Amino acid sequence: MKYLFPLFLLLFACTDPLPPIDSSNSDQIRLNQIGYYPDAVKKAIVLDSTTTNTFKLVNTDNMREVFSGNLSAPIKWEIAGQQVQVADFSTFQEAGSYVIYIPKTGYSYPFEIKDHILEDAFKASVKGFYYLRMSTALEEEHAGQWSRAMAHPDDNILYHPSSGYTNGAKSSPGGWYDAGDYNKYVVNGAFSLGQLILLQEHAPQIIKDNSLNIPESGNGKSDLLDEIKYEMDWLLTMQDEDGGCFHKVTAKGFEPMVMPDSALSQRYMVGKGTGATLDFAACAAKASHSFRDYDSAYADLLLASAERAWKWAEQNPAVVYKNPEDIRTGEYGDSNFEQELAWAAAELYAVTGAQKYLEAFVAVPRKFELSSGDTWTSFMRYMGYFALLDRAGDLPQDLRTELTNGIQTEAQRINNKIQRNDYFQPAESFKWGSNSDLLSACMVLAMANRLNPNKDHVQSIRQTIDYIFGKNAVGYSFLTGFGDKTPMHIHHRQSAADNISAPVPGLVSGGPNIDRQDIEYVDTYPDNMFPMQSWADHEGSYASNEICLNWNAPLAYVLGYLESL
Repeated sequence: MKYLFPLFLLLFACTDPLPPIDSSNSDQIRLNQIGYYPDAVKKAIVLDSTTTNTFKLVNTDNMREVFSGNLSAPIKWEIAGQQVQVADFSTFQEAGSYVIYIPKTGYSYPFEIKDHILEDAFKASVKGFYYLRMSTALEEEHAGQWSRAMAHPDDNILYHPSSGYTNGAKSSPGGWYDAGDYNKYVVNGAFSLGQLILLQEHAPQIIKDNSLNIPESGNGKSDLLDEIKYEMDWLLTMQDEDGGCFHKVTAKGFEPMVMPDSALSQRYMVGKGTGATLDFAACAAKASHSFRDYDSAYADLLLASAERAWKWAEQNPAVVYKNPEDIRTGEYGDSNFEQELAWAAAELYAVTGAQKYLEAFVAVPRKFELSSGDTWTSFMRYMGYFALLDRAGDLPQDLRTELTNGIQTEAQRINNKIQRNDYFQPAESFKWGSNSDLLSACMVLAMANRLNPNKDHVQSIRQTIDYIFGKNAVGYSFLTGFGDKTPMHIHHRQSAADNISAPVPGLVSGGPNIDRQDIEYVDTYPDNMFPMQSWADHEGSYASNEICLNWNAPLAYVLGYLESL
């Protein structure tokens, strides 16, 4: 017994004490600022560390080292423009609160390891749509400090000549503001809504009643379906009597950075086109399936509206929308309607089983490779593929095989890119809305995993989400309100004008954009031109730091999918 005390002293003397936590250098260690599932791949990226080859994982509850390892050899990442080392602690799976410690560098931001690590962020990404509602007040009971007055009742929208009407007005209330501006667009609204409906189909119990604290909470129906209906009800107002759909409700130009109730410019019903009409048809058909068990009359209305839109598009297959000379808001223009046609045909066939829709789908060439910068259109094809594989039980076997193989091949290509790309994510070019490119790739991985469970697909999704939440070249968690270093100056009019320091929560920033179309308004871009660093936390940066429906929707889907597992 006499040797125990000296041995204890010797062990204690050989253990270097850890310094107090100091976050001054945390930005040098890039990781998921929220945390990791226990069985996830867990990597942190250390910038410019030439002073040590080791790292430690420290439990913040007792400041004890629980894991240590060697950093990788230095890696030069060209797209990121950074030299890095990788700290891999994937084998550590114990739940708790932690920091990474690098000798002579310091501590990372704190994070957790636990089951359902992304639950709060997921619910916030869905609640973000509530904060974008128009034609209603956001009451403090539901919106907290981001409450605001009712704005844009949209009960007297003047017809713009491009609509086909020379005078008159139309009521088109409700829906969500599309992005940082105060307009609403059928193309993007329908596409984004379709992704949320897909989440409801794939994980119907992931958002229950009373989950989100919205006005409809407590009505016995999923809060997600309630939020979906708020946008769907508006989309129904955008269908003309002949079945075609108007393109957008907008002022003639973008409003200044003011609160919604101070944005008082006259609003117009602008345009009518094939793209908007087919997107509406797809979304309405998809929604009819989701609402069938809750409100059969509403489901019937949606399906009838979708079929009327399809007939109009058949008769008007090439009506391209372009902004009139006096309209300077978002165009969402497109002249190739193959992807919209494929999506609409697939959704209508999945609901009705009518062969004419399957024939229309088959006539469109299948393409599976995702390309950066155009996922708001090219990904619509995938929405059609998902619909057929999910719900069309009598799908011809050769077509089912083609779709399944195409998705699996693309998923493997995405996996391979994630393994070799800077920051372990699937994009190699960074354009407008680059974060949505990453999330769209994750949706392909999720569908591939649904078709044939593969842990590599799940781990690839998780590593991409690590990028969204801080393991990236700028060191920001891109979701407002989540993480230690988050966007505080998003391009979003309410967040800029409400005199609240924190932006509206649950909104994802667009992400790095090498084209920097807003460079004349933004003085905080880095001096370099590395694609992954082309982002600025600046309210004027509509090219990199705006929020948008079709960026939040895939984030909500991906986070919900991971949580459902």
